[in-house]
Amino acid sequence: MRILITGAAGFLGSHLSEKLLLEGHSVIGMDNFLTGDPQNLAHLTTNENFSFIRHDVSNFIFVPGKLDAVLHFASPASPNKDSPYGYPNLPIQTMKAGALGTHNALGVAKANNAIFLLASTSEIYGDPKEHPQKESYWGNVDPTGPRSMYDEAKRFAEALTMSYHRFHGINTRIVRIFNTYGPRMRLDDGRVIPNFIQQALKNEPLTIYGEGTQTRSFCYVDDLIDGIYRLLLSDIHEPVNIGNPVEMSVLELALKINEIINNPAGIIVKDDKRLGDDPERRRPDISKAKTLLDWEPEYPLTQGLSKTIPYFRIKLGIK
Repeated sequence: MRILITGAAGFLGSHLSEKLLLEGHSVIGMDNFLTGDPQNLAHLTTNENFSFIRHDVSNFIFVPGKLDAVLHFASPASPNKDSPYGYPNLPIQTMKAGALGTHNALGVAKANNAIFLLASTSEIYGDPKEHPQKESYWGNVDPTGPRSMYDEAKRFAEALTMSYHRFHGINTRIVRIFNTYGPRMRLDDGRVIPNFIQQALKNEPLTIYGEGTQTRSFCYVDDLIDGIYRLLLSDIHEPVNIGNPVEMSVLELALKINEIINNPAGIIVKDDKRLGDDPERRRPDISKAKTLLDWEPEYPLTQGLSKTIPYFRIKLGIK
């Protein structure tokens, strides 16, 4: 297949580009480098089946030649309010990527009679009252809260995707991505795993906000990309959760990372300064992916972290 990937220079977009090329497909990457990193694609530029277009998806998209699939991954995704790359500091761009970007990407898919795959998120469930979260759960989201620019952009994108499927007959897919980690995450991503790994590598105490009882389910990037690829090749139009159902607290994660890196500095607890509306619990129900895609994650946390930590060592210049 000849496939367009928006947001190709991002953490997930770059891994997905790599996977598709390895599977023998032709990939056209698209990114405006608002939050993506050109270095994430540097190793692909010599591949004859890879090409790149620098473009902002909130503007009209034109790609010459026939496309078989359009995968829309362009969006700021970090909740880090202290980073210029976090969506709290890019609220309008985030909304545009989810609304105008999705509309433009769907237009390309429609013009080419191509498959369209939307990268959605577990954030559409908000601070869930259902646990674990099934795809049938409608969510508990504040439409004007501090996370609303990201949550509502993705919720709108899902609604628009399903509208194109029902009204225009577009062959659509929607993946709801849960917490994912691995190489090529930004150092200033602001999420808990990059933060903890950096502190541990510097032999600093790991900072926990609040009591550390909030839980997450962490999926290694290779597992996630495999699930997305299986979804792409399927004929499933409704949303599908892809993530790791093994749930753990932030405190447990901190202890695990300190153990793997052998960080003697321990843990410090500070007043809760997380972005408002931060979910207390997050865990996917992946029954649908298991049944329809024959997919479930293979990497346990310890193995995934062991494959991730060397990347951060190199980026930080720590031997």
